Amino acid sequence: MARLFGTDGVRGLANRDVTAELALGLSVSAAHVLGDAARSQHRPFAVVGRDPRASGEFLSAAVTAGLASAGVDVVDVGVLPTPAVAYLTGLRDADFGVMLSASHNPMPDNGIKFFARGGHKLDDAIEDEIERHLKAEWTRPTGADVGRVRDDSVGADDDYVAHLAGALPHRLDGLRVVLDCANGAASEVGPRALREAGADVVVIGASPDGNNINDGCGSTHLDGLRLAVVQHGADAGIAVDGDADRCLAIDATGEIVDGDQIMAVLALAMREHGELHADTLVATVMSNLGLIQAMRREGVEVVQTDVGDRYVLERMRAGGFSLGGEQSGHVILSAHGTTGDGLLTGLRLLSRMAQTGRPLADLASVMERLPQVLVNVPGVDKRRAGEDDGVLAAVGAAQERLADGGRVLLRPSGTEPLVRVMVEAHEVDVAQAVADHLASVVKERLAL
Repeated sequence: MARLFGTDGVRGLANRDVTAELALGLSVSAAHVLGDAARSQHRPFAVVGRDPRASGEFLSAAVTAGLASAGVDVVDVGVLPTPAVAYLTGLRDADFGVMLSASHNPMPDNGIKFFARGGHKLDDAIEDEIERHLKAEWTRPTGADVGRVRDDSVGADDDYVAHLAGALPHRLDGLRVVLDCANGAASEVGPRALREAGADVVVIGASPDGNNINDGCGSTHLDGLRLAVVQHGADAGIAVDGDADRCLAIDATGEIVDGDQIMAVLALAMREHGELHADTLVATVMSNLGLIQAMRREGVEVVQTDVGDRYVLERMRAGGFSLGGEQSGHVILSAHGTTGDGLLTGLRLLSRMAQTGRPLADLASVMERLPQVLVNVPGVDKRRAGEDDGVLAAVGAAQERLADGGRVLLRPSGTEPLVRVMVEAHEVDVAQAVADHLASVVKERLAL
């Protein structure tokens, strides 16, 4: 039987995969697994938030009902970014937190994510325990022992914006910024945070109606932001996704500044201020080789993990590192948050611009993005990708051909029956040729 929890909570098509019944059952299970330890000292309580998807209305109601029925008090913070719910879980000293969101996924999807005390993501073992409790018998509280529900949306907004302001090393006065909120969870707090930091803000994608989240806007659809930055003569554009845990940027000329470039800029800024622990950045194996090369030149070590922000977080916590993230713009600053925060990332990037007086394009030029070609090879036995002699020999020969000027990464997909071949080189034609050759070898050697 497939595991219910994925790499980022429970996610799927709302009202078919992620139903009110599932939300109710999971919240009751979480109440027992995450809340029971507190019952000897106090009645447990949880922070619950959501993004503005229409399905989030009934799913958050189901979660709240399940928690209260299990004797957990609920602090409903309303529509807020995922990192805000994580932060508020810690700030309110809640026993756990719940976020209803499918992040950058299309509107029909939704998801349920739990945070442990302090706002940290759950370990796999805890998620598995919640899943096991789904069908467990339990004694229902009655009378005064049932949970109570309190709305704290206004206070939560204030606290989160104050938190963002407190993490800003330099004000943004004099900067004109276009902010694309993806018609998502940052539509209220995002513009407010940038304006309170001093920026002149042009806002797009901030009219959520329950159906338009991530629809042609936000960090997965940057064309509108690129156009707006040029039209308004802005210094930069910032795009977040539906739950605002990712950030990508646009420079004044309309060029994209991706997560790798953002991390490069932040790493050097943090090292300059003594904030980059052990002069180390944590990134995934999918980060561009240009980032690795740039950091090597600057004396910053890059520790690489498997793909997924949870692996970045695990490595950061294990090594006490202060900065990590992914090319997608999911950037974690551990001194200020327990998960990726798109608004915080954007604010810190803009703050560096304001502090140095340098254009974003100039700051981002610290690294050269090497052309990257990705070829998916379906219909093969992905389990043998790392052990077939012919495939391994072809990969070794390709890497020898590219030498220090390129990189080969071949890995089985974690979610689909295929093998991914990724090649980077200084010339896109070379990268494409190498990738196509390796794909043909994989198809021949690993054919089903």
